[in-house]
Amino acid sequence: MSPAHFPYRLVATDLDGTLLRGDDTVSERTRDALAAATAAGAAHIIVTGRAVPWTRHILDDLGYDGLAVCGQGGQVYHAGEHRLLTSVTLDRQLAGLALSKIEAEVGPLAVAASRDGLDGEVLVGPGYRVQEGPLPVVAFEDPSELWYAPLSKLFIQHPELDDDALAQAARGTVGSLVDVVMAGPGVVEILPLGLSKATGLSLAARRLGLRAADTIAFGDMPNDIPMFGWAAHGVAMANAHDELKAVAHEITASNEHDGIAVVLERLLG
Repeated sequence: MSPAHFPYRLVATDLDGTLLRGDDTVSERTRDALAAATAAGAAHIIVTGRAVPWTRHILDDLGYDGLAVCGQGGQVYHAGEHRLLTSVTLDRQLAGLALSKIEAEVGPLAVAASRDGLDGEVLVGPGYRVQEGPLPVVAFEDPSELWYAPLSKLFIQHPELDDDALAQAARGTVGSLVDVVMAGPGVVEILPLGLSKATGLSLAARRLGLRAADTIAFGDMPNDIPMFGWAAHGVAMANAHDELKAVAHEITASNEHDGIAVVLERLLG
């Protein structure tokens, strides 16, 4: 097939719940489909909510050496060079104010935070439920420890409210100060106002000379909505959150059943 027959020049994929299966691997079928798309002239950019320190080992294992958008759009990372190209940090004074306002509305929160940088630590406070796995965290007891160094984002959890309810309440309370996204099970994040996956993806695409009109995007969670709004075509996985399915151009198979490959193979003919 000639490169002209593939309708997109950029394939943007979320990581968890989209490109990765539940065991953090990528199937051979999906690898082959992405390889065929790149052979047909398209670039592949991974776009993830994970900050670089929680993404780098996965990219290395995949042999991925292109650009990756990490930290919900706040970081553009060159995987081949292990270099951070751009980084946006969360204003700590605004973040502290936002936390206090949300707690005044819904009660005490469990809090974690992602430090800025290539080796930024993830700090986890009392009561915060961390998903099982190999990702390293540093526990803290004194809330003042949160604010010692630049942050990429905060994570919040509530003892009673579910993720959607917490995100909605937080957004309604502090939406003029910061952005609030639901990025996965148990993962509600506070970000710099105006930051999204679309922000970072547009920066990465510009470095490659590519545009929104050139882009097909795959995702599974509400934090992928801005990316779908930016891209020419948004594809939600079968396992995607209903909010993302509602704005998707199409719905494919789940991440466990090669949903990305199903679409790319069809487009490749």
